[in-house]
Amino acid sequence: MTAASRPPSPKTDDPDADPRGLIAEAYRMPDLVPEAARAIFFDWALGRSGGEGRTESIAALHARYAPLAPDHPMTAVLEEGLAQAARPTGRRGGRRGGRAGRRN
Repeated sequence: MTAASRPPSPKTDDPDADPRGLIAEAYRMPDLVPEAARAIFFDWALGRSGGEGRTESIAALHARYAPLAPDHPMTAVLEEGLAQAARPTGRRGGRRGGRAGRRN
């Protein structure tokens, strides 16, 4: 097998979005179950420095792999990650928040 015919190594598939190649490697696992896909995604997320660019990286990975493997468990996990990122963040109440915490 020549270097030109070899599949790319996981670390070179998308060095910005997936520097350790975890997501690329997950897509190479034919019998991956959803629980393992979530664990790999969690490891990927923990390995990212800070939260900057996480949503963009998830979107880039989804755009790269979802069309090639729409039924793969990692595709569903990436879609869950995108949906989670789209939710509004911020306070939803808590102590003294909402009706119960207001004084009349």
